[in-house]
Amino acid sequence: MSRLSRIHAVAPPSAVVAGLIAVTVGVTSSAALVFTAARAAGADAREISSWMLALGIGLAVTCTGLSLRFRAPVMTAWSTPGAALLATSLSGVSMGKAVGAFVLSGVLILVSGLTGWFARVMDRIPVPLAAALLAGVLLEFGTGLFAEMDGSFAVAFPMFVLYLLGRRLLPRYAVLLALGGGVAASVLVGGWHLEKVRLSLAQPVFTTPEFDWKVLVSVGVPLFVVTMASQNLPGVAVLRGAGYEVPVSPLLTWTGAVQTVLAPFGAFGINLAAITAAICTGEEAHPARERRFLATVWAGAFYLCAGLLGATVASLLAAMPHALVLAIAGIGLLATIEASLASALSDPGSREAALVTFLATASGVTLLGIGSAFWGLLAGVLTSVVASLGRRTKAAPRAAVNPPPGTPVRTGG
Repeated sequence: MSRLSRIHAVAPPSAVVAGLIAVTVGVTSSAALVFTAARAAGADAREISSWMLALGIGLAVTCTGLSLRFRAPVMTAWSTPGAALLATSLSGVSMGKAVGAFVLSGVLILVSGLTGWFARVMDRIPVPLAAALLAGVLLEFGTGLFAEMDGSFAVAFPMFVLYLLGRRLLPRYAVLLALGGGVAASVLVGGWHLEKVRLSLAQPVFTTPEFDWKVLVSVGVPLFVVTMASQNLPGVAVLRGAGYEVPVSPLLTWTGAVQTVLAPFGAFGINLAAITAAICTGEEAHPARERRFLATVWAGAFYLCAGLLGATVASLLAAMPHALVLAIAGIGLLATIEASLASALSDPGSREAALVTFLATASGVTLLGIGSAFWGLLAGVLTSVVASLGRRTKAAPRAAVNPPPGTPVRTGG
């Protein structure tokens, strides 16, 4: 094997690009929430950079380690709903008490993995409902591609056209062509603000955890619930929907353990990814399913870079055109949305429940601080249970009319 062939085997362009897009989407879509949450706890600039460093290291370890261990595209992320929760609940809470809540959440996730209860729950969820859940989670990003054409037509539309041409001529590089075209278009229309970029390395800042029962109950427990329901649940659905039967319990055990260790440095939530994982599980990441884990391995490398340059990430976010990020996210997820909808509606017996799951999840409703992914799945399961009860009720009279063989039949009065 030539040197070029060896490099291509370890770093196929499609996998590298998929990992880069996944990290770009993950960071740009929610890094601002992380900064807001850190500031709510009174963090200064050094502590905010430490949060990004701890999260970047944690995601690098879990993405790379778990993907290599199971030879599957296991993508992890920080808890975006968790960051939103912290942004509104850490006001007036000291950094030490906040870190104590992070430790509790990590320990609870670790226990969930060790006991295996979450895996048993996921094994009982029908595949069409899991596929519908994923489609509902991703719908906003798919429609976002076309919504961006309203205000940023010169960027979004050329990217879409290049993607379509790439799908016909160079399927493996369709997303890469769209990304390159988007960068060029955004430069031409003046969407970048490179003067805002500042290059600097992050430094770790250790905070001693303080365990205040009020903060643990009001912040730590809700953070655990939101992370499990809004992140880990759809994250498992992505893997299952893509055909990867990775054992759930070890994934939770390792993400919980890594979060617990890094919590004193600011790692508030490390969990399975859903939206960014979908970018790495599709055929755009690699034509061979057994090689798509390389995309998440490279995502781990990019997350490490983002963590080391934590302070720089914030300035880069301010410099990058928002339309470029939303458009490439939508393009990267088109094939996954298509496959998810096809799987969700393939079984006539569960089609109604899958539709309810899809609509409820896509609605974006948030109740009791828990996102629509949980409530969508709950609505779909309820629909499935009611539908099955109805079928059994209708089947009962037919059983009476046609008794089993051997049953005595009365012919007279």
